[in-house]
Amino acid sequence: MLLSTGRHRRTRTLSIAAAVAVAAGAGGVYLGLANNGSAQAATTTVTVSTTAQLQTAVADAAAGTTIQVRGGTYYPTATLKSTANGTGSARITLAAYGSEKVKIDGSKLAAGSWLAGIYGDYWTVQNITWQNSPAQGFVVTSSVGGVFKNLVTADNGDSGFTLRGDGTTGNLVQNLDSYGNYDAANHGQNADGIAIKFGSGTGNKVTGARLYNNADDGLDLWQFSSPITIEHSWSYGNGKNRWNDSAFEGNGNGFKLGGGGASVAHVVNNDAAWDNAGNGFTENSNTGAIVLNRNTAYANTDAGFFFATGKARLARNLAVGNKGGLDKLGSATVSAANNWDSGTSTPSFRSTDATTAYGARSSSGSLPATTFLTTGSTTIGSTMN
Repeated sequence: MLLSTGRHRRTRTLSIAAAVAVAAGAGGVYLGLANNGSAQAATTTVTVSTTAQLQTAVADAAAGTTIQVRGGTYYPTATLKSTANGTGSARITLAAYGSEKVKIDGSKLAAGSWLAGIYGDYWTVQNITWQNSPAQGFVVTSSVGGVFKNLVTADNGDSGFTLRGDGTTGNLVQNLDSYGNYDAANHGQNADGIAIKFGSGTGNKVTGARLYNNADDGLDLWQFSSPITIEHSWSYGNGKNRWNDSAFEGNGNGFKLGGGGASVAHVVNNDAAWDNAGNGFTENSNTGAIVLNRNTAYANTDAGFFFATGKARLARNLAVGNKGGLDKLGSATVSAANNWDSGTSTPSFRSTDATTAYGARSSSGSLPATTFLTTGSTTIGSTMN
């Protein structure tokens, strides 16, 4: 398990003279003046094509740095780590160069190492695959204003993508594919597609994610004490023993929405969970007033929606073919206009063939177009987009 750590900030003050000195020694550095004549932050673009260059660029990043990674597979020998802060007007960006395909592979890291650890604010990381780490794939700690877009976190030795720590505020995780993550040492107990754990902070959102074939859960919000918004995301095939582990202990919930004593009103809209070894959606003993609206749970091994102890608010959700029942709700749960409620019918699916949902994303990174689990209804169930 990850343990929450305190914030570690390194304040950077760049004088005009210092910025000019940097500009003199490095191509791509620019220092401008704002309309009022004050100095703007220095900006620099660094293009890397070797692992050594990548490691140096991440370690030396500062506000205004853009790191462009040329296509190929990179094998760092130490965790890619930074404590640098960007700002709202001078972000730090780490991205693939143009449309080139970039994979960062952790197979040469020491046992127990993360592949990447970001401890700063206002980072943008996009269009990169993070794979084969001995432990966590991509970990962000106590970040403010981060944007993590069009990423893949696959086949890592613990959770693929992690947000954690107090002061985790205003972060966006968009169009993440996270799959095949498995923690062998714990027999699959901890490796989630995305883990937002052991922390706090408002304004965090996950949208457009596909979380699948992970050893533990698709999404896990264990001991995160502030509301998170999860929308337009799919979680499927989690918790199945794909690694021939004779002592396998993965849970396999699609969306695990709390636990560890947290009482939080997360917001879960227009998502879908199918073919998971556990529940489709579960509070996991979170007693907060979780809001779930227009989600679909299909063919999960346990219940479609398990909210037995908290004050969840469920409306216009759809559950079909879940072996553990459509829903398991406690007396404090409010349930209205879901297909298990009296007076609400169950619309037919246009398709139960998931092939198109497993296909390639669009060029912008959005989820593939599919009729899988769609009904045409404007009032109930996920729209699957």
